[in-house]
Amino acid sequence: MKEKIIETLSATEGYISGEELSEIFGVSRTAIWKHINALKEEGYEIESQTRKGYKLLKRPDALLKAEILFQLKTQRWGKEYLYTYDEVDSTNVIAKKLANEGKPEGTAVVAEFQRAGKGRLGRKWVSPKGSGIWLSLILRPPMLPTNAPQLSFVIAVGMVRALKNTTGLDIKTKWPNDILIDRKKVAGILTEISAEMERINYIVVGIGVNVNQRVEDFPIEFRDKSISLRLANQGQNLFRVKILQGILEEMERVYNNYLEEGFEPILEEWKNNSITIGEEVQVIMGEERFNGVAIDIDKDGSLLVKKDNGEVERIIAGDVSLRKKGGQYA
Repeated sequence: MKEKIIETLSATEGYISGEELSEIFGVSRTAIWKHINALKEEGYEIESQTRKGYKLLKRPDALLKAEILFQLKTQRWGKEYLYTYDEVDSTNVIAKKLANEGKPEGTAVVAEFQRAGKGRLGRKWVSPKGSGIWLSLILRPPMLPTNAPQLSFVIAVGMVRALKNTTGLDIKTKWPNDILIDRKKVAGILTEISAEMERINYIVVGIGVNVNQRVEDFPIEFRDKSISLRLANQGQNLFRVKILQGILEEMERVYNNYLEEGFEPILEEWKNNSITIGEEVQVIMGEERFNGVAIDIDKDGSLLVKKDNGEVERIIAGDVSLRKKGGQYA
């Protein structure tokens, strides 16, 4: 009901009376009044005037269901099944539960705060309240499990497009699934798969975007390698809902193109935005550690690294750090 009331207020120039709203939705004026008060508590600025009614003055920068759905231009993603939370342990955990219950592709889970957000290799992802985008999506791609790693590139291409379009900033990719600004991490992607030998049951894609964090919002140990869109935007806050909508729209578009046209054009676009290729890198794979130069990404999405001894190593999975000016890797 609240979502429908906000849609109606948004589409109305000037005021709309409580009586009109009660007739539209078939409820009492008291019920409308209660919903209006609930919306005000969520951060909507709604003016109330006797004999005139209600007028929407300002929308909040909050990841509320009504806000996300308002003017969202996806076909399915985040539209048919959208779950929003103020606080969760992890959006990926909720998405996996929903996937196991049979929720369809395009189901989205969004939270304002994660108590136990996680990144690749079991690392912690710091998810402060009200400053970022913490999103998980359910995908059910018609492909073999061996092709699942390609989806990290698909999602990354969609995110780069969306962040460039909504912010105008110079966004880059780093193998395998980091999104960078000025060589610092602004967003990350975590994919978790449930599959059988020849069939994918589902893939949950977890996405974290640092949007409006200040320097002091990052733990000290992350400050030299993390950045937010706000920090890259001369300290100006950005509207998170618009960025989230752009991410959903572009990722869905790129994903559909991938299913129709294959991986090659996706990989080419990823390479064009990559900061990895041509860089000196350090690779850690389990107990093995070596340095080299990243020379290419092969057709399966593996990183090709030319080691110091001239041997070319194909990296399917591992931790890859770029060499900084001082000679250190990060």
